[in-house]
Amino acid sequence: MKEKESSSDKIENELIRSILAGVYSVGSTLPPERKLAKEFSVGRPTIREALQRLGRGGWITGRKGMPAIVNDYWRNGNLTTLVNIVENHHIVTDEFIMYLLELRSSLTPTYIRDAVTFNQPKVVALLANLEQLEDSTESYAAFDWDLQKRCAGLAVNPIFLLILNSFDSIYLDMAKRYFSIKDHRELSFNYYHDLLKAALNGDAMEAERLSTETLAKSLALWKDRKK
Repeated sequence: MKEKESSSDKIENELIRSILAGVYSVGSTLPPERKLAKEFSVGRPTIREALQRLGRGGWITGRKGMPAIVNDYWRNGNLTTLVNIVENHHIVTDEFIMYLLELRSSLTPTYIRDAVTFNQPKVVALLANLEQLEDSTESYAAFDWDLQKRCAGLAVNPIFLLILNSFDSIYLDMAKRYFSIKDHRELSFNYYHDLLKAALNGDAMEAERLSTETLAKSLALWKDRKK
């Protein structure tokens, strides 16, 4: 049983990678079960199991007696789809990174506000040693992600941290690309400094405003990086 599950997991991931890479485009059909079984050197029940999971994940629409159709996963997907994409981050496009940044821009101001509202001293502690932050790509990427996750954990809604945890593997790679530019590090350092002031004053609304403003600037900088 374990062998079968391992094989179907592998086949599922291979097909997801092929869809993300455009080998199977949206609206096209996957090969028939018989052909997939031959390609992967497994029985058709193993292929069927992998296809059923792809269907539950929003990747494909199965058709009885006919090859499955590849879905527009942005429209037909769900949280499982999102996790699948992140797990295959080595082929994630700039488009997906933009979507992720826009999601972050929507979520972060809320959990920053809540963290200051309900756990002001702990937020202050997270920002208390800013002068020790090394001016390097790796240091900023690690600090920023740690700050995000800890503030999300200090908010009252536990779903914020669950969402952020899903992006562990992709966020640091993306952040290193962003923080490799000195101007980006300077923008973030000024934000951290101003956020510390707001936290010291217990001004949750100012913390939310600062986060909204800085994330909008960060998104604009990311969009402009190739111009």
